[in-house]
Amino acid sequence: MPGIREYDAPGSAPDRAPGSAPGRGPGCDPVNEVVRWSAFGCAVVPAVLLLCGSPLSGAAGAALGLGAVTAASHSFLRYYERAAARLGAGAASPHRGRHGRTGIGTHRGGRRS
Repeated sequence: MPGIREYDAPGSAPDRAPGSAPGRGPGCDPVNEVVRWSAFGCAVVPAVLLLCGSPLSGAAGAALGLGAVTAASHSFLRYYERAAARLGAGAASPHRGRHGRTGIGTHRGGRRS
């Protein structure tokens, strides 16, 4: 309907920022969302394999493999999320050295007039 903005839609939260995605509150974590979809895939793929006539051992192997990949991805995502938070949350500037110069050979060498 023209004239109705996204945040004026019925059922939308009034305190939600304009342009933010619906259903994503302050507690919605993108890493958890990825892991949830991965877990969904870990459940659906073996079921589809069984429906297509694959043996139970093959479907179980696929489920275990996908579960291992999901767990590893979750741990990597969390690790890099924490690393990014550390860098963004006031990480100290790198040590400048004894004389406070910033680059290798800065103000050194070259010709003098």
